[in-house]
Amino acid sequence: MGGMVKNIFVLAFIVSALLIPDAEANPVFLSNEVQGCLECHSRHGIIKKFENKESLEAYVEVDKFKSSVHNFLKCSDCHTDFSAEDHPERRFASREQYKIRMALSCRKCHKFDQINIIPIHARLMSEEESGSPHPCTNCHGSHAIARVSRNIYKNEEQYCLNCHSHNLTMEFRNGEATPLKIDISSLHTSVHKKIGCSDCHFGFSHSSHPHRNFRSKRDFSIASSETCRRCHFDKYTKTMDSIHYVMLGQGNLNAPVCTDCHGSHKILHLGKVSTLIATRCQKCHAGVYESYVKSVHGKALFDEHNQDVPVCIDCHRAHNIKSPLTLDYREQIPEMCSNCHARTATMNKYGLSTDVVKSYLSNFHGVTLGFYRKQREELNKPAKQIAVCTDCHGTHTIVSTRNTAPEIVKSNLVKRCRQCHEDATENFPDAWMSHYQPSLATAPLIFTINLAYRIFIPVMVLGILLQIVLHIWRYTANK
Repeated sequence: MGGMVKNIFVLAFIVSALLIPDAEANPVFLSNEVQGCLECHSRHGIIKKFENKESLEAYVEVDKFKSSVHNFLKCSDCHTDFSAEDHPERRFASREQYKIRMALSCRKCHKFDQINIIPIHARLMSEEESGSPHPCTNCHGSHAIARVSRNIYKNEEQYCLNCHSHNLTMEFRNGEATPLKIDISSLHTSVHKKIGCSDCHFGFSHSSHPHRNFRSKRDFSIASSETCRRCHFDKYTKTMDSIHYVMLGQGNLNAPVCTDCHGSHKILHLGKVSTLIATRCQKCHAGVYESYVKSVHGKALFDEHNQDVPVCIDCHRAHNIKSPLTLDYREQIPEMCSNCHARTATMNKYGLSTDVVKSYLSNFHGVTLGFYRKQREELNKPAKQIAVCTDCHGTHTIVSTRNTAPEIVKSNLVKRCRQCHEDATENFPDAWMSHYQPSLATAPLIFTINLAYRIFIPVMVLGILLQIVLHIWRYTANK
């Protein structure tokens, strides 16, 4: 009797659904099976419980299902185990396991080769192969699957540029705004030209385009730069040791982040063009940049397009930038300068000598620096500042002495010396050989004395050894 009542109710439901006119221009007629299932599943209250105590309501909103791209399917096309006669009770460990299992039904119609054409799908499928499943319903939903677009796009980039090739803006709470228009040529010249939009803008997809609220344009830039660490984690960890990251952590929002140096959509390989590196640093360090441009290094870079000269990151590094005001940084300056000035192949190209490094390390300043550094590291003694390259040559204002009169060079050198040696006289620099090795041309007297010592000392040592041998022989013979 109960079965007959139920059948009558189902028949009445079907008849009423067919007789009631649809408000849409193209009414959707649901199959008998779907209408039978919706008799229960169009009402709230059916709860599916899982072994981990999670639950899921088995509710289907009729209007959304009618507007779904799957509105022509029968329920059993996806829920293959269910029918009007059989409604099995299945057990699942968790809601996630259920979603993964149900997503397999999508593969019956949407084959792997078809899915893998779209870049975002290809990435998700590769992650799935490595053990990180991504159920289709996470992005596309289940019963209310909407058409991605009425147009057919070849790739994700083309889909996104359908809107982002126009003059769109994003507004912030403080009244600022930033353009969202993307120049396609910028993408094609970027080092990221093979990366899909959603690889960086994760959370955005064909079916999900969340609205995010930021206080200012700078807050948005800082938050967006965090995306870079997903692929460049090695570089990101280096920035955490940088003076820029420290400043940012202290509340200085103007401290540069990834996108300030590398850009966002037009990301270039900065290492290949040295001038780009210097101009990027100019945005924050304008005064230093002006000094560098006038220096012997800057003129060679910008006037002669010489790629051998050092730029900002050669001395300050790229990501793990240290504060130049610390003693550790100061003690590493001779090593930084030697990266170029001790390289024979490079120095020979410009007629420069590598003796500058050797002469510093062997003179009073270089030897003393080594001793003090060792004492500080091993014995934890207070550090002392010893003259390094920049104390005499300057930092960003290094000039060439080739076209400068010797009197001017000596006068400037006296001023440098008096920074440490207050009582230095005008002839004080004459006691220093500079970076020249003694020779008959530069310092004939010192060269001659050194040569005499090189001959005299070995002869004297051999004479002493001979005297000892003869003494032992005579003692033995007379015994």
